[in-house]
Amino acid sequence: MGESERCQLGTVGALSLSVVSSVSIVICNKALISTLGFTFATTLTSWHLLVTFCSLHVALWMKLFEHKPFDPRAVMGFGILNGISIGLLNLSLGFNSVGFYQMTKLAIIPCTVLLETLFFRKMFSRSIQFSLTILLLGVGIATVTDLQLNVLGSVLSLLAVVTTCIAQIMTNTIQKRFKVSSTQLLYQSCPYQALTLFIIGPFLDALLTNQNVFAFKYTSQVLVFIVLSCLISVSVNFSTFLVIGKTSPVTYQVLGHLKTCLVLAFGYVLLHDPFSWRNIFGILVALVGMILYSYFCSSENQQKASETSSQVPQVKETESDPLLSVESGTGIATDNIAPKAPVWSSDKDLRA
Repeated sequence: MGESERCQLGTVGALSLSVVSSVSIVICNKALISTLGFTFATTLTSWHLLVTFCSLHVALWMKLFEHKPFDPRAVMGFGILNGISIGLLNLSLGFNSVGFYQMTKLAIIPCTVLLETLFFRKMFSRSIQFSLTILLLGVGIATVTDLQLNVLGSVLSLLAVVTTCIAQIMTNTIQKRFKVSSTQLLYQSCPYQALTLFIIGPFLDALLTNQNVFAFKYTSQVLVFIVLSCLISVSVNFSTFLVIGKTSPVTYQVLGHLKTCLVLAFGYVLLHDPFSWRNIFGILVALVGMILYSYFCSSENQQKASETSSQVPQVKETESDPLLSVESGTGIATDNIAPKAPVWSSDKDLRA
């Protein structure tokens, strides 16, 4: 098996792991929040990150990966920013309607495209822009209902979008600049993310729920679901960094909307959630956008490889990270690949 085939299999595996683990944790957390009444999302995310760090520490002790220290200021800034973005997304959900919150999540893709264009001089072809427009239209039809606006909620949403985009772009940029793997970056940034959320989590949760996380009655059933959620989160957080490192911020957001559609479909088929023809139509439109996005990215990637092999003078970089394609070279993004974007933005999929 050639190196390119191994890279492609690795990317497909990372994408599959991200989808399966994210959908699984959404199902688990919905049971925890809706059925058992444990509504402390931010605090739960801090526990997720703590368990993830402990798991990676055990993996390091078993020599499953190599510890590679690099600029501590970059790691600290990145970890704190990630934690803040999660808190802001939770606040955005708490102070806005569900429909406006979904619009906030949709805004992450165009914001990421804008930031990459302005600061990374990355050019997106008209075909890519068209496919992303179709995708956002479909997800909007499927998920957005009411759009109740308020000043505080709008400001929080704007801050959440900006911090999320920057954090997700930094995920890929740091891996390229310091030549570290997704596992090495996650291991070093996890403590800062966990500490940030552990400090602000109880206050945010109390503000949003009017309850104290430390006064909650922890039954055996609640504890079982918390432990299960934390275990699944290890896979979620790892796959998030892995996918962003192998592809791009925009591709990761496309994958995130696929997860949203899958969660909606799962709720309708197995949980008998309320569903309408509008939901079905929106999901189908979104799937068309995802297919077009992958197709156009694959075509541009092949064209770029062909031009490189023909020794054509270097051209401007285009979005070349399809859902089922990989960057050339190792599993770590190279300098020829532009960044890509929540993760699982940890608990950002809690309320998918």
